[in-house]
Amino acid sequence: MHRRLAFIDTLRGIAVIAVLLQHALEQIVLNQASGDYYRVFHDAVGEYFNFGRFGVVLFFFVSGFVIPNSFPNSPAPIRDFAISRFFRLYPAYWVSIAVVLLLAPALEGKTFPLSQVVANITMLQMFVNVANLNIGYWTLAVELIFYVACIALFAIGLLRARWTAICIIVAASLLAIVAFPFVKSHLFWGLLELMLDLTAMFFGKVVRDAVFGERSQWRNVALCGLLYVLYVAACAYRRYGVDYQDNFFCAYGMGAAYIGAAGVFLAFAGLGERGASSVLSFVGRISYSVYLMGPYVLVVIVQFFGTGQSPAQWSLFVVGVVLVSILVSWLNYLAVEKPMVTFGHRFRSQAFAAVALQPSLRGQGAE
Repeated sequence: MHRRLAFIDTLRGIAVIAVLLQHALEQIVLNQASGDYYRVFHDAVGEYFNFGRFGVVLFFFVSGFVIPNSFPNSPAPIRDFAISRFFRLYPAYWVSIAVVLLLAPALEGKTFPLSQVVANITMLQMFVNVANLNIGYWTLAVELIFYVACIALFAIGLLRARWTAICIIVAASLLAIVAFPFVKSHLFWGLLELMLDLTAMFFGKVVRDAVFGERSQWRNVALCGLLYVLYVAACAYRRYGVDYQDNFFCAYGMGAAYIGAAGVFLAFAGLGERGASSVLSFVGRISYSVYLMGPYVLVVIVQFFGTGQSPAQWSLFVVGVVLVSILVSWLNYLAVEKPMVTFGHRFRSQAFAAVALQPSLRGQGAE
């Protein structure tokens, strides 16, 4: 069986807490509770750094580190991979849809047309131009695209080749760099932003190859890292601009988020298990449920308790959102997510034998 790496779960924990922090701080601003600190809040979570995008991109790096090596050594590896991903993603996701369908009418007076609900149940809504029931679902579409890309590359025997991910990163980055002086189309840069998210995932694969391979492969990481930074700078500028509109999105903040996520990911990849935290690893193990349930916990807390009117109350509000989200998500993990993952094992190949994790993280104490 694959051995869980605690530092990877630690990264997931950092990522999901960053997302919760962004959403909570945005609520303080949007509810006009920030008073004299309005500009400070906006600068902190919008113009100069976006914690939410930082967390999401950190998740993308982790996916790239993990997913390409998740195909089992079984008679039907693609089928088993698809089954594993289905039971990992969909049951907990469906619970989150049920929650929004219950809470939205009661707390916000919102209802949704049946067509929108059905499309969201499939998790394919963004591909048919249907609005998400929860704005955070957009990241799941990116994950699905990455899974399909990994399946296609695995099917033709290219996924495990080290140069495949490198070529994808180089090609995508050079396209952005070359297009930057000439192309200003918002649609074009929107597509390149999607490709940037996928590039982060493939960068995670390059880093994994270096962690488990020869030291010389860190040169590939350095090359891809440089191109990634240039890609981020070009895409953030064209996509969001530097004239901040108080909407939590700006070239500075988004660029810093993408580059900051890369820096944190590389630091933990270098440290390996020495960088693991037991508390953050626990949060990381339930991070998918936290990502799904956290927004609803936030809505309920804002509805019944507000966001506060002073720094002390804001701090209590943010801490409360994080802690209650973790508690609710832990229960969801125990009741739905974990049992469904276990249940899904029944449908995988009978002769299933998981690919063993590489025997060591060089000098990092992993088995």
